[in-house]
Amino acid sequence: MPIENLARSEVVTAGADASVVELAQTMDEESVGSVVITEDTEPTGIVTDRDLTVRVLGEGVDPEKMTAAEVMSDDLCTIDRGAGFYEAAEMMSEHGIRRLPVCKDDELVGIITADDFTELLADEQQHLAHVIKAQRPAY
Repeated sequence: MPIENLARSEVVTAGADASVVELAQTMDEESVGSVVITEDTEPTGIVTDRDLTVRVLGEGVDPEKMTAAEVMSDDLCTIDRGAGFYEAAEMMSEHGIRRLPVCKDDELVGIITADDFTELLADEQQHLAHVIKAQRPAY
């Protein structure tokens, strides 16, 4: 199944000049754990709630003076929207990441997260459990 069928198409984004305070407020308002940093529609980095904790609070830096460009992870891994579920899961595992922006020709079109995979797998397990229950003899 192509990852574009599983990914969220609405991605929370900001520019590299967004302040850390703005990023934290956006994460709170949108109930997300990351903001993809873009230039036009191309993803250039990502800021996670962990980045804010470790790179700002942990370093004792004034968040009012920091921008996304200063705290973002810029070694961004992305995946093509036509890639498969297993390829995405493998990439996330290989790179130790929980969020994977989905692109079409370098343009951001979605995002898939480890939580999305967990939810999908739980749903599939639930369907399988219903099949098993329907086919087993009564006790």
